[in-house]
Formats: sequence, structure tokens, C-alpha cells
Amino acid sequence: MENTLTAVFEKVQEGYIGYVEELPGANTQGKTLEEARKNLKEAIELVFESNRQLVEEENQRERINKRTFLRKSHREDSSEHLTCR
Repeated sequence: MENTLTAVFEKVQEGYIGYVEELPGANTQGKTLEEARKNLKEAIELVFESNRQLVEEENQRERINKRTFLRKSHREDSSEHLTCR
């Protein structure tokens, strides 16, 4: 799967700012256009990495929350089901 992202660079008094329209949080600045481009590539990688980690953590919580543990009570004829929340 290939995605196309739109990088926008604007000249400002201090140099350049850059951001990706489709990816909130992916923004940067640089003294030169080349520096802003390099910094934006790094920002994109960091946003994707952070999003992947959040998804993995959420998936882990989902797996933990959906597990059911069986614990036998002291009486052999009964058991209780405990779910982890």
C-alpha cells in the first residue's frame, strides 16, 4: 500500500516552516528549505512511530481486557470467573 502525503513549505522571516496536510503533528522548521525538508522527514517518521506504539499499546490493553481467567474456589463444586479490566 502506498500513500501520498502533501508536504507544504512556507518562507517565513526566520527561514522555513513545513507541515504535512494529511498528518496532524508532522510539522517543523528550518533555517533553509533543505533543512526544513530534512526535519519534516524526521517529524513524519516520529509521528508514524508514535502512532504505531499507541496502536500496539491499545491492542495489548484490548487483549488483556478480553482474557478470562478461571479461578477455582475452595469448594470443588464451584468456580468463579474473573475478567481482567
